[in-house]
Amino acid sequence: MENCDACGNHYDKCFNINMGGKSHTFDCFECAISMLAPTCNHCKCKIIGHGVEEHGNFYCCVHCAKTQGVTSLKDRT
Repeated sequence: MENCDACGNHYDKCFNINMGGKSHTFDCFECAISMLAPTCNHCKCKIIGHGVEEHGNFYCCVHCAKTQGVTSLKDRT
């Protein structure tokens, strides 16, 4: 059994995610998202879908990017 890196829970069904050259252990996707998912620069939600990026800034959607003055991004149609 391993301990979750986010909450510390000792659990027999933990899983590992390798990201950025580091290995992380989690007991659930909620903990993995809380530690690893990028945060939208506008609304501060965790980006668990594709999201969009402009010059190293992450946004959950084009609407949030536009709110921050980014005009080069477009939603898929």
